Amino acid sequence: MDDAELHQQLGQLHTLSYGWALNCCSSNPTDAEDILQTVYQKILEGRARYDGRSAFKTWLFSVIRYTAAAQRRRRWIRLLRLGAYQKECESETQPIDSVEGEDSNERLATFRAALQKLPRRQNEILHLVFYQGLTVENGAVAMGVSVGSARTHYDRGKRRLREILNQTGLFNEYKQRPNK
Repeated sequence: MDDAELHQQLGQLHTLSYGWALNCCSSNPTDAEDILQTVYQKILEGRARYDGRSAFKTWLFSVIRYTAAAQRRRRWIRLLRLGAYQKECESETQPIDSVEGEDSNERLATFRAALQKLPRRQNEILHLVFYQGLTVENGAVAMGVSVGSARTHYDRGKRRLREILNQTGLFNEYKQRPNK
């Protein structure tokens, strides 16, 4: 892949890449921007190379995930070395997609909050499939896990998400509808 094609691919996937970086950084926009900058730098300097074994999007998402994980490890080690064992505050307010209507915004906010309650791997695979449009198989590659493991996390994540959303009462109206 030549430089022009690489720049074009990165440009086309920038918005989706930022969304995945946000997910990998617990919705912290500053961390997501830093991750993306580091990823782009790695790619342009040749420290991360696309070898064609998977789709470019899948490969890029795996580079983003591994870079975010490395940043989390460095941050953890730094906190331990400083002796300042502190919890990092996660932003309680998450960006809400522009959806018309207050009811829709409330539902979307409830859904995103429920998604954040899932274990990391379940959250990641559901985000990759629903928000990024990847298949479970491509999500497994991006996450660096086996397809079987990704399918397990996907199924458990959907089941747990359904339980959480049922507890909030979000889907009560759907339960009361007759089957068509």
